[in-house]
Amino acid sequence: MLGLLAQTTGDVGTGLETIGRGLVIGLAAIGPGVGLGVLIGHAVEAMARQPEYAGQVRATMFIGIGLIEALALFGIAFSFII
Repeated sequence: MLGLLAQTTGDVGTGLETIGRGLVIGLAAIGPGVGLGVLIGHAVEAMARQPEYAGQVRATMFIGIGLIEALALFGIAFSFII
């Protein structure tokens, strides 16, 4: 595979850099994806158990979603730095 990358780009380093960027973005999406699933699942469970606190749980959930999504954005920014 590295030989094919060297033939098409003229440099193996460029191909490996592209593969590295793809891996960084992919791995950076796994953590926030799992985190969002857990957060939203527990928030729905909390709202089902105590509907009178649904507004507070929802507000806290949205703050958590913003913080979790920041991790994915950091991963994308890091891939541009590589």
